[in-house]
Amino acid sequence: MAGSLLLDFGIGRRRNASHMSERREAEEALRRALVRACHRLAELGLTQGTSGNVSVRRDGGLLITASGAPLGALAEDDVVAMREDGSWRGAARPSTEWRLHRDLLAARPEIGAVVHTHSTYATALSCLRSPIPAFHYMVAIAGGTDIPCATYATFGTEALSQAALRALEGRMACLLANHGVVALGRDLEEAVARAHEVEILAKQYAVVRSVGAPVLLDEAEMAEVLRRFADYGRRGRDEEGGRPR
Repeated sequence: MAGSLLLDFGIGRRRNASHMSERREAEEALRRALVRACHRLAELGLTQGTSGNVSVRRDGGLLITASGAPLGALAEDDVVAMREDGSWRGAARPSTEWRLHRDLLAARPEIGAVVHTHSTYATALSCLRSPIPAFHYMVAIAGGTDIPCATYATFGTEALSQAALRALEGRMACLLANHGVVALGRDLEEAVARAHEVEILAKQYAVVRSVGAPVLLDEAEMAEVLRRFADYGRRGRDEEGGRPR
């Protein structure tokens, strides 16, 4: 009997060690993916210097870019593991926008990643506190008939995350007044692609407004576009921006 118990205990320890090893490997893979996503944002010109931050859901919390870390040169050591209660481990401090990321991931179980940037055209429109209306069918990439602009709140505050949550009801992207843009995704790849698409749309809308008043698509047409987008998967996205081919 004692031998059997010792054998069972040994098996249990090996299984537990194996499970912990798998969790470590999974987190390391997420860290690498987050670093790649940040480098991609820099390559696309969506972030400059230390502006912007990115997070991805992990078991029991999230991984997020460190405070003051330049995304274009981000290393794995610049990725901070945070728990759902806002605590973290490691020497690096999490981004000052960690509440925004944590609260969005907590409120939206269907998403796995959050991208926040100060990309030029989206930020310019956010300073006008102007949503992006249905001037182009690709506005539906944000999940609705417009890309809304959240009310203003100081960066890094709970008020900002609450404003973003309200603006993102039924949406996958929004502008943050006098601040920038937030894009959500099922994973990092999708969140980055959506952030890029919003910047493209913001640039196009800014150009349109500079030469005249755009003719907006009506509710019926946008309803049809959204219906078509419902089963639009990754195979239909091009690498650069997510537009149907």
